[in-house]
Formats: sequence, C-alpha cells, structure tokens
Amino acid sequence: MRIALGCDHCGFGLKQVLIKLVSEAGYGYEDAGCYDTSPADYPDFAQRVAEMVVAGKADRGILICSTGMGMSIAANKVKGIRAALCHDIFTARLARQHNDANVLCLGANVVGQGLAEEIVKAFLATEFEGGRHAHRLGKVKVMESKGKEDNKD
Repeated sequence: MRIALGCDHCGFGLKQVLIKLVSEAGYGYEDAGCYDTSPADYPDFAQRVAEMVVAGKADRGILICSTGMGMSIAANKVKGIRAALCHDIFTARLARQHNDANVLCLGANVVGQGLAEEIVKAFLATEFEGGRHAHRLGKVKVMESKGKEDNKD
C-alpha cells in the first residue's frame, strides 16, 4: 500500500513522525508537503493528496493541520474522496469499515503523538466491510455525480 501524506505548517512535526511510522510499517509513501514550519495554506496540500489518491498514485492519504477540520473540508471537495476527521481509534476503524474512507485527517493540536500513531495504524490496517455499507456508499456516489441543480429534490 502507498500512502500520500500532507500537512500545513501546524501539522509539519506530526507528519514527520507519521512518515517514520508508515515507512517502518513497510508502506510506501509520498510526502506531498509542506516541508517546514513556514506558514502554508492547508487547501493546497489537501488538494495535492486528494488528487494523488483519486489518480491511483496513492491508495490512501493522511492530512494534518491544526484541528484537521480544514483539511477534511478541502479534501472532500475532490470528487472520489471520502476524507474522515478522526480523533480516536474507534472512529478511524469505522471510517474504513463503514465509509471506506480513503483519506484520514488529523488535528495536530487535538490529538497527541501517541494517539495519532494508533489512529493511523487502525486506519491503515482496517478494511472496508462492504455489504450494506457498499449500498450506502453507492447513494453517496450518486449524490456526488449529480450537479447542484439535480440535488434540489
């Protein structure tokens, strides 16, 4: 599995820790930036990682900003992305099992390093269950494919 990781300046330190974790776990990875703690705009990195996942250059993505909210909002604007903001192991597992989330968003100022590492491990190790959840995701894909005018019903 190949993982794309991206962050803004607030998430830079945690991203470095998670790159080491991902690498030591045997996953391939792509560091999509940012590359230091200089002020950086989270939408740029959310888009970069999301597009890598949609294009098949990465199987999953991990995005980190201060709260994870900005990254989640921005990444979910890219068609085909199911970005989940997770603050605990339980939601990371269910994001994969029930929602087939393909991007994990974390808040560097919300979760500590140890918890972030456990969240990432759970997210990467958990498979999508399919079944009734696949049917529901099908409905989400229909919503995504409709234009704004089509969603007024």
